Amino acid sequence: MRVAGLSFHGAGLSNGTDLLAQQKTEKTELLRQAGKEVARNADDLDAAQRAEVARLQARDTQVRSHEAAHLAAAGGIATGGASYTYQEGPDKRQYAVGGEVPIAVSPGKDPEETVRKMRQVAAAAMAPADPSPQDYAVAASARAEELKALQELRKLQNESAKQEGLKVYETAARDAAGA
Repeated sequence: MRVAGLSFHGAGLSNGTDLLAQQKTEKTELLRQAGKEVARNADDLDAAQRAEVARLQARDTQVRSHEAAHLAAAGGIATGGASYTYQEGPDKRQYAVGGEVPIAVSPGKDPEETVRKMRQVAAAAMAPADPSPQDYAVAASARAEELKALQELRKLQNESAKQEGLKVYETAARDAAGA
């Protein structure tokens, strides 16, 4: 019989409901024992191990706060949630020691959109109270792309102004010739 993604052959139980009840009881017991073991391990830690756990807890809090700041500032340019790198502590628990937030850094459809987007990328990179070297690098790259887009925008504006000036000149020349 196949129940809840697990395969059972000849379990000797009368139906799937009994089997699920037994699985739930076994899972609950395993979790209870694991919880006792973690608690026992925490009690068994020496001073150096307790200090390491405290350091890992502080790092976990810092990492999660850092990535949350990126996400909050990124808004629509974040392409996913934060992902973390974990380290197991002496108490057998997992602590976040690194993280990242995926952000779309591709240029916009036009120079104006690119300027807006790169400003948001830079703001998202610098959002945490303690930007990392990678955060500074992303912000610098976004600012460089922003400057390129601003140059392109100014070039387009100058060309547009030249065209407008040429039209005004041609109109004035036609008016003068007709008078």
